[in-house]
Amino acid sequence: MVTVRTSSPETHIDQPLTKERWLETIKAARPEDEYSRIAQAIEFLVAHNSSDDFILLSIAVADTLVGLEADTDTLITGLIHFHPEVESAEYEVVEQLFGTTVALLIQGLKEMSFLGVQTEGQDSLLKDHAEGLRKMLLAIVKDVRVILVKLASRLQCMRLLKDKTVEQQQIIAHETQEIFAPLANRLGIWQLKWELEDLSFRYLHPITYKRIAKLLDEKRLEREDYINDVIDVLKSALEPMNIQAEITGRPKHIYSIWRKMVRKGVDFDQIFDVRAVRVLVDRLEQCYAVLGVAHAKWQHISGEFDDYIATPKENMYQSLHTALVGPGGKALEVQIRTFDMHQHAELGVASHWRYKEGGQYDDQYERRLSWMRQLLEAKDDDVDDLMERFKEEVSEDRVYVFTPMGRVLDLVQGATVLDFAYLIHTDIGHRCKGAKVNGAIVPLTYELKSGETVEILTAKIPNPSKNWLSPHLDYIRTPKARAKVRHWFKQLDRDEHLQSGKAILDKALQRMGLEKDLAKLLSRFKREDEETLLVDIGRGGITSMQITAFIHAEQSGATAPEPPVFKQPSRSKAGGEIEILGVENLLTQMAGCCKPLPGDPIIGYITRGRGVTIHRQDCLSVTALAGVEQDRLIEVSWNIDPATAFPVDIFIRAEDRRGLLSDISSILTYERINVLSTQSFTNPKSHIADFSLTLEVKDIEQLSKVLEKLGQIASVIDVFRKSK
Repeated sequence: MVTVRTSSPETHIDQPLTKERWLETIKAARPEDEYSRIAQAIEFLVAHNSSDDFILLSIAVADTLVGLEADTDTLITGLIHFHPEVESAEYEVVEQLFGTTVALLIQGLKEMSFLGVQTEGQDSLLKDHAEGLRKMLLAIVKDVRVILVKLASRLQCMRLLKDKTVEQQQIIAHETQEIFAPLANRLGIWQLKWELEDLSFRYLHPITYKRIAKLLDEKRLEREDYINDVIDVLKSALEPMNIQAEITGRPKHIYSIWRKMVRKGVDFDQIFDVRAVRVLVDRLEQCYAVLGVAHAKWQHISGEFDDYIATPKENMYQSLHTALVGPGGKALEVQIRTFDMHQHAELGVASHWRYKEGGQYDDQYERRLSWMRQLLEAKDDDVDDLMERFKEEVSEDRVYVFTPMGRVLDLVQGATVLDFAYLIHTDIGHRCKGAKVNGAIVPLTYELKSGETVEILTAKIPNPSKNWLSPHLDYIRTPKARAKVRHWFKQLDRDEHLQSGKAILDKALQRMGLEKDLAKLLSRFKREDEETLLVDIGRGGITSMQITAFIHAEQSGATAPEPPVFKQPSRSKAGGEIEILGVENLLTQMAGCCKPLPGDPIIGYITRGRGVTIHRQDCLSVTALAGVEQDRLIEVSWNIDPATAFPVDIFIRAEDRRGLLSDISSILTYERINVLSTQSFTNPKSHIADFSLTLEVKDIEQLSKVLEKLGQIASVIDVFRKSK
C-alpha cells in the first residue's frame, strides 16, 4: 500500500500554545507519575511569579523536546533551566526540588554559558573560548540530553529574535550559525538543524534570504501541483510491486538552497532539488527497488546520485539521493530511505537515547559521540587548534575517499592527499613523499574528491617540510594534520629553529616591503624575547602570514597622515570600490605610483579636475603632500565588489634556467592571476634573470599567497611587491 501525505511541505504554521492545552497533551501521552512531575515544574514557574510570556516560552522549549521524544527529566529541565532562581541555585537546591538527573542537566547547561563567538574577522570562533568549548563537549559526552535542551532553547531564542536590536540579532544569529546549527547537524538532529540554519541566515543575510524566499513563494503552487503529479506516477508504479511506501513532497529550506547556489556557482533556476519528493519504505532492499522504478520512469542526471546508505555521512545519515529529468523536462530530486533511517535522520543522537537509558549498548550512539571524545583527548599544547578542529568536525561538506584496500575514509571538503596521509597514521604523513589518485601521480596539494582511491607513497625516513605549514601553499587543510606537523618540528633542535625562524621573518617582511617592529611583535604574539619568537616561527607555531598581516596593519596605520575634519560627515560610494568621507559623487582612480590593493590602508587626494586619486597611506607621494596640501587629503575606505581586480607590480630575481618562465606562468595560471605586462632581463655573465610583472589581484591576501608560491619555485632568489 502506498500512502501520500498531502499537507504542504513548505508551510510551517505555529499553533498557539497554552499551558492548559499543552498539559492535556502531556497527560494523554505520559504515565501519571511523569505527568505529575511535569505539572509540578509548571507550578514552580507560576509560584515564582513568572509572567505568562515566560511560562509560554518555557513550554515552547519543552514542546520542542517532546518532538525529539525526550524523557521526562529532559522536559523538566527544558521548562525550568533559564528561570533566574534555577540558574543561580546551587546543585543541592535543584536536586532537592527536581531530582538528581535534572540537577546534573542544569549543571551541564551552566557549563555552556562560557561559550561565545565574535562577529568580526574570518575566524569567528574565539580561541579565548576554547576552554568553554571543552566544557561544553564534556557536558555533552556525560549526558547528551544537555545539548538537546540547549538546542531547543536556542531555537526558541531564534524564533523570537525579531524583538531584539539589530546588534543582538547579528551576534545571536552568528553564534547559532557557527556553533549550534552545525552541532545539530553533526549529531544528526535534522529536525532542529534546518530551522536554526534558516533563521540564522534570515538575520545575517536578510536581502538574500528575502530574494530566495520570494522565488520559492512565487512558484509554490506550480511546484506543489508538479510534485502531486510526480507522486501519482510513483504511486501507480509501486502499487503492483506491493511495496508499502509513504511518498511526500520534501520541504525546501532557504539556507540549503543558498549554500548549493554558492557551492555550484549557479542561479536559483539551476538547483536540481527545488522540486523534490521523499519516499519512505519498510526494508533496505525496497530502497533500491524504488530507485530502479524512478530511474526507469525518468532520465537520471549524470553526476547527481549519492548512495548514503552504502556510505553513510559522518553524522550517520543514510538515504539515496538521485536527480532526474522529471515530467516536462524539469529537474527533480528523489530521496529514498527506510522509516527507521528517517527516524534517525530527523532525531539523530536523540533517537538513540532510549537504548542508553535502558542500559543497552547502542553502537551508533557511541559512534555519534566518538568525535567529541577524540577532541577532548587532544594534548594541552594543541588547545589552540581546538576551535579549528571543532569547525572541521561539524562541517557539513565532506569528501569520501578509498584506501587501496577499499577502506572508506571521510575528510572535510578541500582536504589534500597529505591530510589523507596523516589521517591514516602520523608516521605515514611524516614519511609521505607523493601520492597516486586513481593510479595517477598527483602533487601533495591535490584536493581530494569523493569516490577517489588514494595511495600514499612513502620514504624510509620521516622528513616533513616547513612549507607544509604555510597556509598559502595549500599542502594541509585540516587542523589535525597541521598539529602533527607542528609537533614534529617542535622536537627538532632549538638552534635550527632559531636560524630558520630568522630567515622566515626576514624574507616575509622583505617580500611585502615591511619593517620589523620587534616590540609590537612580542606584544602581539605574547612572547618574552626575540629568541623565543624566532624559535616559534621556525617551528611553525607562528606563520609568516600572521606576521605580515599584523605588521602591515600596524605600520600602515602608524604612518597615515591625519585626515581632514568635516562638520557634517556623510559617506558616498564612488566608483563602486571606494567609500569617501565627507564628499559625494566624486570620480576616483587608483594612483599609478603605489597601486593600492584592498587591505592596504588608503587615503584620497583631491586633484584639480580629475576627481580623487587613491594612494596607499605610506606612499611617498602622500608623505610629501601631507605637509603642504593637507586640506586636499581626504579619508577613504574600501568598498569592494569581490569580482574586482587591481593592478600591482612585483619583482622576481632567479637563477636563469630552462623552464623558469614556464614555472612562473604555471603558478599564475593555477592561481587565476591575470598578467597585464611583463619585462625580463638576463645577465649573460651571472646567469641571473630579473622579471618585472604587473598582475591583477583581488586583495593583499591573494598577493601574499602568490608571492609565497612564486618564492617556492626552484632557482628563485627573491620575489617581492614593488613600491615607489
